[in-house]
Amino acid sequence: MRNIYLALIRQRDHVAFFLAVLISFSLILSNNTQDIVILQGKANDIFSFLYKPVARLRSMAVVEVEAAVLREKNIQLKLQIESMLNLVAENEQLKNLLKYKRESQLTLLPAKVINKGLTSNLNTITIDVGSNQGVGLYSSVLTPNSVIGKTVAVGKYSSIVQVISDVNFRLSVQVLPSGARGILRWVYGDLCEIREVQKNSEIKIGDRVLTSGFSDIYPKNLPVGIVAGIREERGSFQKIITVRIAENLGSLINVFVITEQKDALE
Repeated sequence: MRNIYLALIRQRDHVAFFLAVLISFSLILSNNTQDIVILQGKANDIFSFLYKPVARLRSMAVVEVEAAVLREKNIQLKLQIESMLNLVAENEQLKNLLKYKRESQLTLLPAKVINKGLTSNLNTITIDVGSNQGVGLYSSVLTPNSVIGKTVAVGKYSSIVQVISDVNFRLSVQVLPSGARGILRWVYGDLCEIREVQKNSEIKIGDRVLTSGFSDIYPKNLPVGIVAGIREERGSFQKIITVRIAENLGSLINVFVITEQKDALE
């Protein structure tokens, strides 16, 4: 306390000046004369001019924060919408699977795709059913839209499926209504080719492609795809048929495994 008192004594001139200025401003601001009112207005204009950049910066900071919050909410809403659309698509797919199982004369085991491409030399998927559920080696795997492939390794609770898009995959098929037969193999994307088709076969774009039944693995008349192109081989009595697979192999979720063939499909 004594030190503060001594400091005030040493700076008494500055303290007196500060008090005088403070008292003067107080007297001026408490005065309501016309001149004082004009002076107050001018002082307010000066302070307002000086404060505008500060207010603008504060406003920009608030806008930036609000924009960040809106961006975050926008992303969250997009993710929620995408999730809802995926659920709708999966629900529709499950409905189609259930309808197909009810109408089919085959014994079908529902399965879910749990992984893709575990083997280096084959294009495969892994499904969540195995020998304990009745799956055997070389069992046919399909959806209501298309043949998917066959099991090539079977465990107790899971199986590996060689899919139709594997370069080594071959499938005996027929084209309806002509009944022309040939061997289908994958080319790229969702396109396959049927070779060894007689040149005089009457085939049109849009014709259905089904399994021929000339196989111990795939029953007759399982769906495969649609004819998307036709071209003739030069110097040959055969033509090549381009087929578009009726299933999106890159987005498989639910499939069926044929565990028993009751009767050939009509």
